[in-house]
Amino acid sequence: MKSFLKVHALLVSVSLFALSVVGLRADEKNEPPVPVRTVAPDVPSSFSRSGNTTGLVTVRFLVDEKGSVQDATVEKSSHRELEESALKAVRKWRFKPAIKDGHPAAVHVSIPIKFEVE
Repeated sequence: MKSFLKVHALLVSVSLFALSVVGLRADEKNEPPVPVRTVAPDVPSSFSRSGNTTGLVTVRFLVDEKGSVQDATVEKSSHRELEESALKAVRKWRFKPAIKDGHPAAVHVSIPIKFEVE
């Protein structure tokens, strides 16, 4: 049976991480950014051909006041060939922006993206 490529974008507590990064306290006037559109990254063929089955790339970026992703960079990576795919995908994501003191605010977020080949 032919193996299928499967990618999991781990949005492991985006809101909890955003809270810790910007020091927001969730209340009536403060809210972390919330993803409203995510795009799964492509698994590069070189990664699957190399015999690897899993990989992890942590991407750090700014969610601006409009909910767009800005300044995406790789924070850490288990496999270099996954980095560009993770960055390309994250740049397409959109968020409901964070709210700080009742107003939209730009905040930095780090998201781990897990790649799995089945």
